[in-house]
Amino acid sequence: MTIKVIIERTVKQENKEPLLSLLTKLREKAIHQMGYISGETLSSLDNPGTHVVISTWNILQDWRTWEKNQERRVLIALIDNLLTAPARVGIFLPSAASLTWPDLPEGV
Repeated sequence: MTIKVIIERTVKQENKEPLLSLLTKLREKAIHQMGYISGETLSSLDNPGTHVVISTWNILQDWRTWEKNQERRVLIALIDNLLTAPARVGIFLPSAASLTWPDLPEGV
């Protein structure tokens, strides 16, 4: 069952371009990971410093593997240094999914 990972980050205006550059590098690495389906980066019109990345993965375990990847961790550390607050990460199932989060097997 596919999952979506939604990550919200906020930066000061002067850090927008460095953030977007790092997010591009992160996606360039993610596309080669097992289970990665797609991703997009959105910038808020209401809150100009807020950016959201939405990625789609085949199963939760594929995301978890990428989440622990050393190359990813290096880029995330650089990204985190630009943020005005900690990133918010959410993992979502399609609404029609019959399983609830506590019942979700790690490999789904």
